[in-house]
Amino acid sequence: MKRILTLALGVMLVLSIAGCGQAAAQGEAPASQTQTEAPAFLPVTAVSNDACSVVIQALDPSSMWGYTLKAQLENKSADKSYMFSVESASVNGVMCDPLFASEVSAGMKSNVDISFPLSTLQSNGVGDPTDIELTFRIYDNDDWQADPVAYQTVHVYPQGEAAAASFVRQSQSTDNVLVDNDAVTVIVTGYRDDPIWGYTADLYLVNKTDKTVMFSVDDAAVNGYMADPFFATVVNAGKCSFKALSWSDTTLEENGISAVENISFTLRAHDNDDWMADDIVNQQVTLTP
Repeated sequence: MKRILTLALGVMLVLSIAGCGQAAAQGEAPASQTQTEAPAFLPVTAVSNDACSVVIQALDPSSMWGYTLKAQLENKSADKSYMFSVESASVNGVMCDPLFASEVSAGMKSNVDISFPLSTLQSNGVGDPTDIELTFRIYDNDDWQADPVAYQTVHVYPQGEAAAASFVRQSQSTDNVLVDNDAVTVIVTGYRDDPIWGYTADLYLVNKTDKTVMFSVDDAAVNGYMADPFFATVVNAGKCSFKALSWSDTTLEENGISAVENISFTLRAHDNDDWMADDIVNQQVTLTP
């Protein structure tokens, strides 16, 4: 079981890197946005109970893995191994999964890095981190059915809470607004050939509700040929996200597609915690890159 979990976590980390890299391709940030010095920082206790603790002890803005929070984990159990994970995270209100998952044996402590790839922070004008939100989920690594021993959200303010700011994207003349209502916004910001994921349509998603929203597509086709993209993503309440619809080169080749002329699909958005609720969005979309 532990070997299977280790493999699964490795795949998740690769996908996290790739997902953040998809957002990075939309533009280079000014050099002034690059972090060069860590500000004065007071440790933040993110989790503290009878079973475990998480303390964010320091910042490293220029780690080789990206903007990094240095944390100490403690498993206070006498006989259980705990998996420490970040279920969701955002920087300045923009969803971005960090590179992090760590198993800690019973009675042990561990010093770890929680890293956000620099490209995620610098692309699309997100700028320096002022508000990092993390939701920790800590659970028995040998009993996935058990309730977590900790499930807690914490904010880390690298420049002090008074300096916290939420990212607001400026509209572009090339934007294709698919949906913009009281609940969500979905914008196609551009198209590109990704060396890993294949033909890609970049998206900007905004969740304006107080619910966690799942965005997905059904019945996708490229040039009239059915072809499912790599896409399904959750955006937390009040957050935004840069994501992408991607079709592998193999998928296009199998359908004899050398140039993408049109893309069609049903765009869906729904309450991720209530699958019986009506869709927030359910509409047919046709794109002509």
